[in-house]
Amino acid sequence: MTAGVVTEFGSATMRGFVPSVSDEVVLRMEAAGLVSLGKTSTPEFGSPCYTEPDNAPPARTPWDLDRMAGGSSGGAAAAVAAGLVPVAQGSDGGGSIRIPASCCGLVGLKPSRGRVSGAPMYGDPVGLGTAGPIARTVRDAAALLDVLAGHAPGDPTWAPEPASTFLSACDADPGRLRVARFATPVIADAAVHPECLAAYDSATALLTSLGHDVEDADVPLPPEAVPTFETCWAVLTALSMVPPGTEHLLRPLTRWLSERGRAVSGPELGLAIGELRRVAARALVALAPYDAVLTPTLAQPPLRVGELRDDDDPARDFENQKAFTPWTSAWNVTGMPAVSLPLHVTPEGLPVGVMLAARPVEEALLLSLAAQVESAAPWLDRHPPCW
Repeated sequence: MTAGVVTEFGSATMRGFVPSVSDEVVLRMEAAGLVSLGKTSTPEFGSPCYTEPDNAPPARTPWDLDRMAGGSSGGAAAAVAAGLVPVAQGSDGGGSIRIPASCCGLVGLKPSRGRVSGAPMYGDPVGLGTAGPIARTVRDAAALLDVLAGHAPGDPTWAPEPASTFLSACDADPGRLRVARFATPVIADAAVHPECLAAYDSATALLTSLGHDVEDADVPLPPEAVPTFETCWAVLTALSMVPPGTEHLLRPLTRWLSERGRAVSGPELGLAIGELRRVAARALVALAPYDAVLTPTLAQPPLRVGELRDDDDPARDFENQKAFTPWTSAWNVTGMPAVSLPLHVTPEGLPVGVMLAARPVEEALLLSLAAQVESAAPWLDRHPPCW
C-alpha cells in the first residue's frame, strides 16, 4: 500500500482504491530517498505465479513479449529487466520474487522470515510471505535489502540485526562451503525442461570450480506437505479484502481458492499451520549440515502469456502453476532466504534462473556466495532486445 496513490492489488474489485497509509516497506524506501515511478501490474491479490490481471495488461518478459514475466511480482520484474528502473520491491509467499526473476533474467531475493517488516497490516498469519528485492545484480539486490530490512515496533517476529550491511557481504569471501543440491520437484510431479536441468548442472560445475563441495541430497520436504500448504494458501486467498458487492468481479481462480479457504474451519487451519511448522522443522534439521542448497528455480523457461491460466477450470490452473514452480515454495515454508540468479540462457535467448538457499537469517552468507558466482559468470552486459 502507498498512501495517496491508487493501489488496486491486481483486482477489478479494488478499482480506484487509494490507501490512507503506506506499508512499512514503502516508508523505508521513501526514507532512503528512492523515487517511485509508479505502480506495476500484479496478479489478483498476488495469488498466481503469472501476472495477467483483469484490470491491467499482462506483464511480459522483455526477452520475448509473447512470454510471461512470471508472478506475482511480474510487473516489477518486467520494469527492472526492461531498464525502466534499477531495482524494485517484490513480495514472495510461494516464489513470487524468484519466479519473475527467473522469467526476466534478474536477481530475485526472498529474505528470511522476519527479516522485513510486514507492518502495519500483518496480512499473512501463516508466515509464508515477505517483501524483498528484485535487481539486475547481486550488489543492487543487497543494497535494496539494506533499505528494506529491520523490524518495526509491534512486529510479532523479527530476524536479528546483521553484523554489517548486506552490501558489504558481497565483498566478503564465502570460504569453502558445503552445498546440497537436488532437482527432484518438491510440490508437484512436474516435467522439468532440459534447459532448466542444464542450468542446474552448469551451476553445479561452477560452484565446484569455485572450490565448494556440492553433494546430492534428498528432497527435504515430503509429498504430504503439499495439501497442507494448499490449505494455508487457500485461506490466505480467502482473507483478501474484497469490497462487499464486488465478488462477481473476481477472477475464477480467486473465487475458487477463496471458496476452498472459507470451507476450512478454524481448528483445521490451526492444525495445518502446526503441521507446516513441523514439516519446516524437519527440513531445517535435514539441511542443517549444509551452508547452501542448490535447485532449479522453475521447471520451465518463461511460458507464453496465457499458457498457465485456465479460467474455465481453476483447479487445472492451480495444478499448472504447481508444475511450473515445484521448488520455490519450499523456502517459504522453512523461512530460509533464497535467491534466483540469471545464470543461463536457452538457445532461443530465454532466461533461466537457478536458485540458492541458505540457513535462516544467513542472508549475508547467501549474498557473499551469490556475488562470488556473479563475479565468476557475470551477466550484467546481457540485455533484452528492447535495450
